[in-house]
Amino acid sequence: MRSTRLTAAAAAALTVVVPLSGCLAGEAEDAADASAGPSDGDELVVDWATYNPLSMVIRDQGWLEEALADDGVDVTWVQSAGSNRANELLRSGEADVASTAGSAALLARANGSPIRTIDIYSQPEWSALVTDPGSGIEEVTDLAGRSVAATKGTDPYFFLLQALLEAGVDPADVEIQNLQHADGNTALQNGSVDAWAGLDPIMADAEQDGSELFYRNVDFNTYGFLNAREDFLEDSPEVAQVVVDTYEYARTWAAEHPEETAEILAEDAGIDLSLAQQVITERSNLDVDGAPGPAQLEVLTTIGPMLVETGDVASQEQIDEALADLLDDSWVRQADPEAVADVVGQAP
Repeated sequence: MRSTRLTAAAAAALTVVVPLSGCLAGEAEDAADASAGPSDGDELVVDWATYNPLSMVIRDQGWLEEALADDGVDVTWVQSAGSNRANELLRSGEADVASTAGSAALLARANGSPIRTIDIYSQPEWSALVTDPGSGIEEVTDLAGRSVAATKGTDPYFFLLQALLEAGVDPADVEIQNLQHADGNTALQNGSVDAWAGLDPIMADAEQDGSELFYRNVDFNTYGFLNAREDFLEDSPEVAQVVVDTYEYARTWAAEHPEETAEILAEDAGIDLSLAQQVITERSNLDVDGAPGPAQLEVLTTIGPMLVETGDVASQEQIDEALADLLDDSWVRQADPEAVADVVGQAP
């Protein structure tokens, strides 16, 4: 298939994850949406996630559908309720493009998932360590001998590990319960665990209800990575380029329309508008260079040895190979968001 909006160079550019359950709207949609199956060339299967504001904006506005209509490509949306869910969709072929935290993308690639990161959608502060008043937990060292809920394979889990190591606490001395993000919050609320490695927007909701973010560190949050299967990039480069063009268009639109972006998040996540505004304005930095590069490589190089130490990846060699192959800046470097603006009929 060929897009009339793309250059020949774009067509040649071939070089360049655990669902939620519980209180948020749309979380039960994962199983039904995933039944769409893998793309067959006339269908683009792409994820949306409450931790990826740009995905929600694009889905809400219908820009991908418009941008691909002339090519006869149908767009199917599936929800990734956590990075590990996104990784599962990519590994199984049930999605062509899906969004994760950087740490989760590295984990997947190091363990053999043939994905590449084609865009950076945010630099968020979406993770922190959360407890309830009266727990007696005031700092990370207080977690020794206590129980913490975390979703393995996601940024909050790796945030927890980094925080423990920085504080000199052996992760083996902490009971880490592998729960989905929303289930972790529920476990904290009902007293099943002493603390929770939280994720926005659920974390913002919990904070409003009285939970305490007792440890925050923006540097321990890895970037938001938009990943694609290598076979999709090879078979449908024009479609892949339209996805990145649309993301770059959405980045500008979201910066110009923060209130509308927050309204979309509030609706999709089932949270109060005030919380959605807090997430968008205070904890989601969308004004970043979308091209994967040195900044992300530096973060992942720090995370890599931790994955080996915890047994999530078998060897440092696998980490090194993943770091060499994961990041692909070519799609963003040749992105043309104006092409999307022309199709949808509005400037960002």
